[in-house]
Amino acid sequence: MFQFIQDQAGLHQVLTEMDQSSIYALDTEFIKVDTLWPKLGVFQINVNGKVYLLDGTTLDLSEFFKRIFTAQQNIFHACSEDIDLIYHYTQQKSLCNVFDTQVGMAFLGHGLQVSYQNALKQVLEVDIEKDQTRSDWLARPLSDKQLLYAANDVHYLVKLGDQIQHDLQQKHLLDFVLQDCRFMTTEIGQETPTALLYQDVGNYRHSRRQLMQLQQLAVWREQIAKALNIPRSFILKNSTMIDLVEKNPKNLFQLSNVKDIRSSVVRDHGKTILDLLKFLPDQAEWPLRLARPIRHSSREIGEKIDAIIQQVVNETTVPKEVLMRKKWLNALYQHVVFHNDEQNLPEFLLGWRYDILTKPLVALLHQDESYLSRQMKVLD
Repeated sequence: MFQFIQDQAGLHQVLTEMDQSSIYALDTEFIKVDTLWPKLGVFQINVNGKVYLLDGTTLDLSEFFKRIFTAQQNIFHACSEDIDLIYHYTQQKSLCNVFDTQVGMAFLGHGLQVSYQNALKQVLEVDIEKDQTRSDWLARPLSDKQLLYAANDVHYLVKLGDQIQHDLQQKHLLDFVLQDCRFMTTEIGQETPTALLYQDVGNYRHSRRQLMQLQQLAVWREQIAKALNIPRSFILKNSTMIDLVEKNPKNLFQLSNVKDIRSSVVRDHGKTILDLLKFLPDQAEWPLRLARPIRHSSREIGEKIDAIIQQVVNETTVPKEVLMRKKWLNALYQHVVFHNDEQNLPEFLLGWRYDILTKPLVALLHQDESYLSRQMKVLD
């Protein structure tokens, strides 16, 4: 049913098989418990109906990765962590040939996060066990149960992908899904510039001084996490950083009472953290306050927004939660109020949604611009 490949000669056989096909079903098993970067245990592939489990602890997979990037299509289910792993191991961030069956299922009305197990049950009427999810995929030897679990993750994936793509084609939605998969893999590859990491932690309630403190803490945490390859939360959780700037401790005793801070961090890095909170650049260099999320239009415009979204839902059959996410709608509000460049909108709003949804919503929000701007002043 499958082969577990642990040497380069066996991998060469897989590469030859890949050269005879250009569509692969893929999955990964990895460990990311105490590291910043994932450690690959097994890379599964179904190619030409044959399932191979590639040992990520022993193999040089550089040629394998090259074929993934040049494939006609790579089929995954819930691919975000798999893509992140591929980007880390290859140091390339442009995998644009992905079909994610979870995304396809969402367009067909099965919800945004249907599991692989439920997808197989609903689409193919196949039941598989999912009892090895938390296995140690770096330990050797792997058990028969682990190997079977890993093989099942791609054994049915080609057939699942074919059926979902067929159903999407029937509804004229396949091109939309493939675009969204491209936007998703692009988004996964986008790293927040180090100097702006504080924006993922702070919010509109924080003063400019607090944002400057968060910026310094976030840059320092990122440097330590990457240098030691440990999760950011092992150094400081986001909630801990917020408590730090809100309590502004002046000594190690006060620091030790900050929310969820580890005693080892206080011992090893306490003085550095206190210095980062205390010694700040000139006020002119402090970040500007963050804009408060704008979630409400005037009642009349709000009803019209809902009507436009519902009309597109009716015309396309794309479920509302797939068509427009809250964060995208807020990006549209910010775009109108702050007169931002259209190219700064999320890519999802610039693709197939642009003409049928984004443009009409932007035009409508411009009618409400004075109301939205007043709301911003009230909130400030």
